Amino acid sequence: MVRRFDAPPARVYRCWTVPEELIRWFPQRVEGSLAVGTRSTLVFPDQRVWWDVTVLESDRRFEFRWPWLPGDAWETTVSVHLERAGYGTLLTLTDGPFDLRVPGVLDAYAEALEGWGEALAWLRGVVDFSSDLRPRQY
Repeated sequence: MVRRFDAPPARVYRCWTVPEELIRWFPQRVEGSLAVGTRSTLVFPDQRVWWDVTVLESDRRFEFRWPWLPGDAWETTVSVHLERAGYGTLLTLTDGPFDLRVPGVLDAYAEALEGWGEALAWLRGVVDFSSDLRPRQY
């Protein structure tokens, strides 16, 4: 997925890597650190999800692993790449791999597409408009 933001890369990067910024647009709470090599837990209204931060490149790249399917039966790597685009930022997000031959992974892939589309809209609301667009339950 590719999205353009009006904010500079440093602002968008902080929204992924600083817990106080991350909770403004994604989970309700972050338990743990967002440092490389650490496992954190993201707390959403209806679930808790771990993620392991694997790459931090200041203002350019953030990468983590996280689970899909019951019992963490499938894990993917999410890469967020940021590049300057005029006065703003071009964000490219990839999540995978999704082996569609494995039972349940097609549903996880569909959930990822829908979920990331919604989450990136929430991120844009915070970064570009200082507005929390998440449903009220957050």
